[in-house]
Amino acid sequence: MERKKWSTTGIETSHLGFGCMRLPINSDGKIDEPQTLRMLDRAFAAGINYFDTAYVYHNGESEIVLGKWMKNIKRENLYITTKMPMMMVNSLDQAKKIFEEQLQRLQTDYIDCYLMHGLNEGYFKTAKELGIIEYAENLKKEGKIKALGFSFHDNFNIFEEIINYRDWDLCQIQLNYMDADIQAGLKGCQLAAQKKIPLIIMEPLKGGSLTNFSDDIANILKEIDPSSSLASFAFRWFADQETTVILSGMSTMEQLNENLQIFENMTPLNAPEKKAIEKIKAIINQKVHNSCTACRYCMPCPAGVNIPQNFSLWNEFGMYHVESMIKRRWGGFMLEDVKAKHCIKCGKCEEVCPQKISIREDLAKLQKELDAICGITD
Repeated sequence: MERKKWSTTGIETSHLGFGCMRLPINSDGKIDEPQTLRMLDRAFAAGINYFDTAYVYHNGESEIVLGKWMKNIKRENLYITTKMPMMMVNSLDQAKKIFEEQLQRLQTDYIDCYLMHGLNEGYFKTAKELGIIEYAENLKKEGKIKALGFSFHDNFNIFEEIINYRDWDLCQIQLNYMDADIQAGLKGCQLAAQKKIPLIIMEPLKGGSLTNFSDDIANILKEIDPSSSLASFAFRWFADQETTVILSGMSTMEQLNENLQIFENMTPLNAPEKKAIEKIKAIINQKVHNSCTACRYCMPCPAGVNIPQNFSLWNEFGMYHVESMIKRRWGGFMLEDVKAKHCIKCGKCEEVCPQKISIREDLAKLQKELDAICGITD
């Protein structure tokens, strides 16, 4: 397994990291602990030494199960990442209580990498105002965390603001060949490289979306190389990018073994493969609900609605129809104050929209549709 040396801390981590958000589960929705422990053993034996979890993963079970497994491994041979759940934190005292609980769950007296979870413009403001970043900096001075960073879900301008705020030890962004131009995107990847900040990639398969195409789309890649999996094309796209760890949330031993094989031979995509990827992107992008380009001419909204963020999520659902993604992001991560339902139908946004989108009508549609998916009723 290839190792990457961190410029900020000097540690060396496996290029493939084990994401503990999609661990195998039983019929009751609880983590299948025996199977998970076998997978963690297999991953570690194969050279994976970076394991990523969070306070909210599997309703708190993820940290607990990882803590049980860690007891049988030399602590200095592992790099464990967990996160402060900014979507839940309302006070510094609450943040302190959560951190102590995380130490107990993980059965450790320090955490290797600690991230501000899911930072966007609003959560970043909260982290600063409540003194949570300063608290985490003190934890690092005390040796309770070894590296401080953030994970991110917002546009590039916000990413640039956050990454320049302090000297972070690492950052984590969503990136894959479909998301090269959204959120932090490739521009964020390049900025992290310029600043020599280790970059952790989440959602390289876009929650499995890039492995579950309809046959007509999948065949575009299969015709080039029938022996390669759809996942291998998505992972190999990163061979041209400067990344430190690529996380994969593996749910089965088969997925783990396949990923290990892919990372043993991470050759860049060749010209025909890159052309096929571009063709797939064009087909999928035609499935969007509207033509919003996130140009932000419509912003700021007098009612506080984040119009581009609402449309981005709605369009992503139109492209992939992944309900679990909507439930996680619309139902959990997205701030209520910026949702479409607060539209006052003033029409100012439509007056300046270069794409001439029926913004008011579309906001009403997406609120109803995404609420229905999440089971949200007013």
